[in-house]
Amino acid sequence: MFSPFERLIAFRYLRARKQEGFVSVIAAFSFVGIMLGVATLIIVMSVMNGFRMELFDRILGLNGHMNVYTPAGIVRDYEPLKQELDAVRGVQSVTPIVEGQGLLNVGGVSNGVLVRGMTSHDFLVKDAFVKGVTSGDVMDFSETNIAIGVKLAEKFNLNVGDKVTIMAPQGKASPFGTIPRSQRFTIGVIFDVGMYEYNSGFVFMPIETAQKFYRMPENSASYLELEAQDIHDLNWVKQNITKSVEQPLTLYDWRDANSSFVNALEVERNVMFLILTLIILVAAFNIISSMIMLVKDKSSDIAIMRTIGASQRSMMKIFILTGASIGILGTIFGAILGISFAVNIEAIRQFIESISNTELFSAEIYFLSQLPAEVDWQEVVSVIAMAIVLSVLATLYPAWRAARLNPVEALRYE
Repeated sequence: MFSPFERLIAFRYLRARKQEGFVSVIAAFSFVGIMLGVATLIIVMSVMNGFRMELFDRILGLNGHMNVYTPAGIVRDYEPLKQELDAVRGVQSVTPIVEGQGLLNVGGVSNGVLVRGMTSHDFLVKDAFVKGVTSGDVMDFSETNIAIGVKLAEKFNLNVGDKVTIMAPQGKASPFGTIPRSQRFTIGVIFDVGMYEYNSGFVFMPIETAQKFYRMPENSASYLELEAQDIHDLNWVKQNITKSVEQPLTLYDWRDANSSFVNALEVERNVMFLILTLIILVAAFNIISSMIMLVKDKSSDIAIMRTIGASQRSMMKIFILTGASIGILGTIFGAILGISFAVNIEAIRQFIESISNTELFSAEIYFLSQLPAEVDWQEVVSVIAMAIVLSVLATLYPAWRAARLNPVEALRYE
């Protein structure tokens, strides 16, 4: 594609002499701009991907893929419906859930919580809980022993074995008005699932205890939590449920519950990609300016090469190779820097926090306890390809000018 002569001249122009120092400075800034643009884009997109995947994994690890409600408000005698749903194609498991608001009280200090009741078996098969236990034993999740998050335990200075009081919003009527209904529970398990919302505001208890606490009929649930065999086939599973189950049901999957959140993440990701692409575009314009100055500076050299037989095509290829080399090298070094940074971003965050004594990534704000990053290799390839294409395009106009240079005009005053 490029002859030895064209490569020799192109790489010679990359090594500027002292009198060409300003041109080399602009070329160096172009190289650094491309490198930082590519690295920044890879790092930010990796963090966005990691944040989204980590958050979705946590959400789906603690919740089912789909919730099934009945028009009655609660699912009475849920076992027959559970068996029907278990038999539907695409359904992996069905879990009855009792859910309600509560007010946790310790020593006169209260905190609103979301109480969720489930069977001991369903609690034990949740990997997020089993792997996230910091105190207690998951086998103690029974009767009046409950599980709370580590942030809630820290707030009230609670340990396994301590007693807490939870009040239900539904009270008991008395001659003196409505008396809030309350019950004492024992802390059996303290967990850390990596999400601040769950660690600070959720209380899990056995489903039988939750039914009694909220005065629900035996074998009833607020809804049935369903997990699909393939999370990407939820619409197909919904259709199968509608065809297989005769009674009217309301199906509400995790995308419906988090639709605004999912859309916001997608919009933010696309906008960040667009904004950071502008960094690479600005660096590409630097390549244009440096190449135009190089063409002007080398006009006599171009004229001499033209007079001894070099073609316009060769001149154009020389300057395309010169400018593209800056962009390609900057892209390669930027990709290496960006991938290395993204892979080790949590260690880098901890190092920066240790030397600056500041908190860069607050769990209360971002809902996660560590900074995630997930390198999408297809995305990395797309970024590299885009940077190389922009770099090559930036060389076309200066190379065209070099090829169109008239040797007679260039050498007239030499």
